[in-house]
This record gives sequence, C-alpha cells and structure tokens, in this order.
Amino acid sequence: MPVESPASLASYIQIAPSVMCADLCNLEADIRELETAGIDMLHFDLMDAHFVPNMPIGLALIEQLRSKTDAIFDIHLMVENNDFFVDAVAEIGVQQIAVHVESATHLDRTLSVIQASNIKAGAALNPATPLSELDYVLDRLDFVLIMTVNPGFAGQKMVPATLRKIAECRAFLDERGVDVPIEVDGNVSFENIPKMVSAGADILVGGTSSVFHKSGSRAENVQRTQQAVALGLADRF
Repeated sequence: MPVESPASLASYIQIAPSVMCADLCNLEADIRELETAGIDMLHFDLMDAHFVPNMPIGLALIEQLRSKTDAIFDIHLMVENNDFFVDAVAEIGVQQIAVHVESATHLDRTLSVIQASNIKAGAALNPATPLSELDYVLDRLDFVLIMTVNPGFAGQKMVPATLRKIAECRAFLDERGVDVPIEVDGNVSFENIPKMVSAGADILVGGTSSVFHKSGSRAENVQRTQQAVALGLADRF
C-alpha cells in the first residue's frame, strides 16, 4: 500500500480552538467562523478559581452554546470538585472530559463515571506531573492531555521540558499497547506545532498564538495551523 503523504495525514490531527481565547462578546459569530474554517472540536477550559487562580468561563456559557452548534465539546476541568463538574457538563451534552490527576481524589472512579455517561474520558497532567501517574488508569483512558504550560492563563510560554514529555508520553503509551490520542494544551503556537506534532501530539488546543492570533482571520489562522501540522508530520512519519 502507498504511504500517505504528510498533507493527507494532517487530517488525522485534530484542531480544538480554546473558547476562552475567543471573542466572548460575539461568541456565536466566532464559532461560526471556526466551523466554516474546518476545526474539529471546541475546547472549554472550565476553572474554579481554586485549583487554578482564574475563572474565564462558566457552566452557563457552555450550556447556552450547546444549542448553537453541533461541534464536539472538549471539556478540560481545572477544578477541585471534579465529580460535581463532571455531572454538570454531562447533563449539558459534551463529548469528552479531561480531569487533572493532581485534583482527582479517586481518579479511577471519576474516569469510570465519565465513561458510563458515554463520554470520552481523559487524564490531564500538569508540566511537572510524571507520566507514571497514569499507570493504573490506562484502561480507563480515551485520551491523555499534556499541559505544556502551567494551567490557568492564556498567552504563556511553553515549559521547555514538556516537548520531551509529549514524546515520552507517546513512547509510554506505545510500550503498554495503549492506542489513545495525546492532546496538548498551552502555547500551541505556529512555531511550536511542528515540534509538538513530530513528538506525538494528536489534538492541538489552539489559542492566542495560533487559531486566535491577531495577525489573521480565523480562517487564515486555521489554515496556517494546518500547514504547521503538515510540517510536523513530515518528521513524525
């Protein structure tokens, strides 16, 4: 069989714009532009001002937006009370939820509750959290979320060691026969995307340094993101 080109393989890398970086005063119009540009899902950073010192969006916004779009909702919980928020967003109707291993008192139970609701379950790791934290929940995971900045705020620089962590996570999963995607969140910039994809990233949370970059329209930025993905795939395969 012929080997697929990086350009064709680029369709397997998913682009998930971070809603906290959108124009919240004109959010529905912004979402329409992103859908037309060909994004794969919408990423929601749901914070509680305790686990991280910020609270940019809340449950009401996610609930109201749910009726406005058929896009996949990718929920990233950065909260202390994971089970409360899992129940709340499950009722809204979302497709995948990531919880932080650092805040989940009973991680296996929380992941199983997510999956019991027919929602994909992911475990999120802060930059300094070792991959070994995943060892005993691998059978519960539908994806892994690697934070490449310290969570809480947009516009940060990538923690240098996290690029290596993406590659080590890919090797960690492969060695254990676990075929799930790696999502990366934090300074997913035009410059960093090729390196992240080459290292093994499959889902890219695009924020102010890519999808919402001030230099272009939403469509132009998504296209530029796709071009950066293709560059990374050229090294990956």
